[in-house]
Amino acid sequence: MARNLRTDTEPEERPLMSSPTSTATQAETEGFTHRQILMIMSGLMLGMFLAALDQTIVATALPTIVGDFHRSDLLSWVITAYLLASTASTPLWGKAGDLYGRKRVFQLAIVVFLVASALCGASQNMFELIAFRGLQGVGGGGLLSLAFAIIGDVIPPRERGRYQGYFGAVFGVSSVVGPLAGGFAVDNLSWRYIFYVNLPLGIVALIVTNRVLRLPVRKREVKIDWLGALLLVAGVSCILLATQLGGENYPWGSWQIIGLFALGALVIAGFVLREAKAPEPILPLALFRIQIFSVSNIIAFVSGIAMFGALAFLPQYLQLVHGVSATISGLLLLPLLVGLLSMSISSGLYISRTGRYRWFPLAGTTGVTIGLVLLSRLGAHTSLLVVSLDILVFGLGLGLFMQVLTLVVQNAVPMTQMGVATSSVTFFRSMGGAIGASALGAVLTAGIAAELPRFLPRAALAGGGNSGSKVAQLVQSPAALDALKRTNPALHEGIIQAYSHAIDRMFIAAVPVSLLSVIAALFIRQVKLRTSNAVPRTPADGVPAGAAVAGSAPSAAPAPSAEETGSAPPAPGGMH
Repeated sequence: MARNLRTDTEPEERPLMSSPTSTATQAETEGFTHRQILMIMSGLMLGMFLAALDQTIVATALPTIVGDFHRSDLLSWVITAYLLASTASTPLWGKAGDLYGRKRVFQLAIVVFLVASALCGASQNMFELIAFRGLQGVGGGGLLSLAFAIIGDVIPPRERGRYQGYFGAVFGVSSVVGPLAGGFAVDNLSWRYIFYVNLPLGIVALIVTNRVLRLPVRKREVKIDWLGALLLVAGVSCILLATQLGGENYPWGSWQIIGLFALGALVIAGFVLREAKAPEPILPLALFRIQIFSVSNIIAFVSGIAMFGALAFLPQYLQLVHGVSATISGLLLLPLLVGLLSMSISSGLYISRTGRYRWFPLAGTTGVTIGLVLLSRLGAHTSLLVVSLDILVFGLGLGLFMQVLTLVVQNAVPMTQMGVATSSVTFFRSMGGAIGASALGAVLTAGIAAELPRFLPRAALAGGGNSGSKVAQLVQSPAALDALKRTNPALHEGIIQAYSHAIDRMFIAAVPVSLLSVIAALFIRQVKLRTSNAVPRTPADGVPAGAAVAGSAPSAAPAPSAEETGSAPPAPGGMH
């Protein structure tokens, strides 16, 4: 394992290895037994689970939090602060892992996340909570990107598929457990426990990774591109702030929003120019010359807009229209977990057995698009069985391609750039999700405003000058809307009809965006999956793969045979 993983490194002490058996996999013969891999993954999955859970658990507690602090005007910033910090810091963590060794940097991310969680739980006002949520987001960005990169260090691409279901399980379980745990804490304990619950989980993750994770430690001179890091964080923050504030605090056409978008684009352009000259770039531009790397990040970004944006509003639909509790709405998302896990496991096993992955991103993005079409037909009285089946289709699509994108990118790049390449997929997916949640949220808000006059009498909207705003508040409060069902059934019916039609508009708006990911998936090429984590060399000239990155478009992995490439189309120039 020391020779295979070595790239200008010195290995740490390794755990004792069991003797390989006749049934040992390639991963086992390279240095880790199946049991050791599962132990390593348990620590990584706990870290990933912390970050993924925190994206969903807070939403159900937000009304209670702002009620305690009496600052409803700052509600969105509790989520926005985490989102900004997490997305902007993701590439920085990936680069730090490449430079300093991923184990110690991953453990640092856990510590940052735990300290921030404790501070969030102890917050005395909204400003403290928002600041500590930002710090928590910094740690969360490292947990997700570094966990995937470490998996790439431990398991060769050809063997990674058999463990793929575990990765999908983290996100599927968090999407269900988050609303459940948040609802339980609010109903039975205190909202502060949604942050305190991270502490024991994080401590276990630290112990496990410290005991079982043995990776090479880098021993070379490094230069951090601080200017590039500053430009990246500033540019991403401007764009995400514009998407978060647009339609809520300022009109989309206002000079504030247009100015933020323009400033963000200008700063990102400066970041690109800086990266072209930096000796240790945060995101090496040469990686985008690898066709699979570019296409996979396009799919991650576009699909993130559609799927994360859409998923953010399903619990709201279930609570407002069907009148279920936050806990029950979490349980109703179980079909998403079933679909994601079943397809993630089966596709992973198939990839490990055959080495072929090309059609999974296409099938997955197609499945997500079909799921969005089905969800666009939700009504005020659609049965929960139909809703569950639609969510199942959506989950099946997600399971087919979410983890495959990370796998193919890790297979295509040099081992020395595994961390930054892996974090790029997480970064672009997070960027897409952040933009999608904001943009589709604006579509939903505009749809509600347009649909309410269709289903409510004018007196209900304009009577007394305040009724219109009261109706808008009802659409944001499941408890108030449920009470209205008993006191004014006609008004309640009109509101849920308007909301149902508005959310249908939102899902329809997500469909063409999702179709773009289907088109991009057509350009995924079949490349032979490495069966070793040794530093790959291009077979043509024998130079290290890292040198090939700066050259032509083919990946650093060994060249595929005709049988492996099949009918894959050539790399399109526009994708480079």
